[in-house]
Amino acid sequence: MPAAATKKVIVDFSERLYNETEAAAHELSTNRSRLVRSAVEQYLKNLQQQKLEQSLIEGYQCNAEFDRRIAEDFAFVDAENL
Repeated sequence: MPAAATKKVIVDFSERLYNETEAAAHELSTNRSRLVRSAVEQYLKNLQQQKLEQSLIEGYQCNAEFDRRIAEDFAFVDAENL
């Protein structure tokens, strides 16, 4: 199976961020490109998770009144089981 095509990206880092990136790459026994790629992948995964969670929150909020009415309508069923 052929390898996925890659694109080169040039990113400007402050000297501090560059030094910290180099140190982290050395500590993790990896190279700078792999470390940055991994960080971007993780960031995008977290962003997608945040969007999903926000979508779920909005869905629950939209249905809150309906769900409350259903719970009230069936509250007597819970009392019958006591």
